[in-house]
Amino acid sequence: MIRPSTVLRTNRNFRLLFFGQAISQLGDWFNSVAVFALLLDLTGSATAVAWMMIVQFLPMAIVGPFAGVVVDRVDRRKVMIAADVIRGVMVLGLLLVRRADQVWMAYLVMTLAVSATAFFEPARTATIPNITSAEELMPANALSSATWSAMLAIGASVGGLITALSGREWAFVMNAASFFVSAIFISRTHIPHTPAVAPERRGFRRVSGIDDLIEGLRYVRSHSHVAALMFVKAGWGLAGGVLLLLTIFGQRVFPVAGTTAAGIGVLYGARGIGAGLGPIALRWILGQAPTTLRASIGPAYFVVGAFYVALALSPVLPLAALAVLCAHFGGSILWVFSTVLLQMEVPDRFRGRVFAAELAMVTLTSSISSYMTAYALDHAGWSPRSMALLLGTLFCVPGTLWLLMLSRWKESKEPPQTPDAVPSAEEEELEGRIG
Repeated sequence: MIRPSTVLRTNRNFRLLFFGQAISQLGDWFNSVAVFALLLDLTGSATAVAWMMIVQFLPMAIVGPFAGVVVDRVDRRKVMIAADVIRGVMVLGLLLVRRADQVWMAYLVMTLAVSATAFFEPARTATIPNITSAEELMPANALSSATWSAMLAIGASVGGLITALSGREWAFVMNAASFFVSAIFISRTHIPHTPAVAPERRGFRRVSGIDDLIEGLRYVRSHSHVAALMFVKAGWGLAGGVLLLLTIFGQRVFPVAGTTAAGIGVLYGARGIGAGLGPIALRWILGQAPTTLRASIGPAYFVVGAFYVALALSPVLPLAALAVLCAHFGGSILWVFSTVLLQMEVPDRFRGRVFAAELAMVTLTSSISSYMTAYALDHAGWSPRSMALLLGTLFCVPGTLWLLMLSRWKESKEPPQTPDAVPSAEEEELEGRIG
C-alpha cells in the first residue's frame, strides 16, 4: 500500500499541485475567520454571517454548470492559474470594508472570488487522476483532504489569534498573497489532459457549451451509480447549517477572553483536525477497495450526526471542540471516499462537468441550510444548542437513504477508469528544467 508521503516525494506534478493547494487554503482560512469576525463586529447578526456563507456557496451552484464545460474544454492547468490570480486580486477589496454601511462590498468581493473558485476546484479534482497512477489515487486524495484539514486547523486557529491581536487587514493581505504563490506553483506543473470532443454542430449551442452540458447530463442519467455518488456531498449540505453554528457557538456560547475571532478559531481548528484524521486513518484500517469505500459512507453520516448532537450538549469549549473534531472525522470520509469513487468511475472527458455539477449541488443545499439556520437563530427564537441538536439529527436522513440505495447497488459494467499515464521520472526532470 503506497503511503501519501511516497506520492508526495516521488510525483513532482502532484507535489507542486499539493504545495499550491496548501498555501492558498492556509490563506483562505485566515480570511474566513477574519470575514466572519468582521461581519459580527459590524452587524452583530447571525443572518449577516449566514448571507456570507451563502455568498461563499451559491455562486458555485450558479456558475458550476458552465465552469464544468470550461474545465472539460480548456487546459485545466491554465484554468487553475487564472482562477488563482483572479481570487488574489478580488480579496484585496476586503481592505475597503470598515463600516456597517460598506458590508455590501464584502459580499460583492466574495461573490467574485467564489465564482473563480467554481472553476478552480473542479479543475483541481479532475486533474488528480491525470497526474497519479491507479495505486496513487487514494493516498493522493487522502493527502489532499488532510492538507485542507491541516490548513483549516492552522489557518483558523492562528488566523483567529492574529485577527484578535493584529487586526483583520493582515489576514486579508495574506490570503491574497497565498493565491499568487499558488499560481506560481501550478504554473510549474505538467498536466496531461485529454480534451473533450467538441460537437460537430456549429452555432450558439456549440459556442455556449449547451451541447456539452446536455451531453454531460445524459452521461449522468445513464450511469445511476455516478448519480448516486454525486449526491453524497449534497446529503451533507442538507444539514450544512452546522458550519454557521460553529461561528455562532464561538461568538455566543464559547467566547475566548471576550473575543469573537478566538472562539471561532478554536472550533474551526477542531473541525480541521478531525477532517484530516478521517480518510487517512480509515484508509489504513479498511483499505481502498471500491466496495469498502461505498460501505463506509452510510455509517459516516451517523457519526457526523451523533457528534453534532454531542456539541449541543457540551458544557465547556474543550468538550465542544472534541465533538466537532469527531463529527468532521466522519464528514471527511463522505468527501474523500465519494471523490475517489467518482474519479475511478468517470472518464476524463466528463470529469470536469461531473465534479462541477457535484459542487453546484452541495453548495446549493448548503446555502439553503445556512439561511434556514440563521433565520431560526435570529427570528424564530432557537438557541445555538437547539439548532445543533436538530441539524445533527437531520444527518440520519441521508445516511438512511444511502444504506437503502446501497442495498440495491448494481456494479458498473464499465471497468474503473485508469488514470492517464503519469510522466516518467526522466520526463518530469526534463519538464522541470524547461519550466
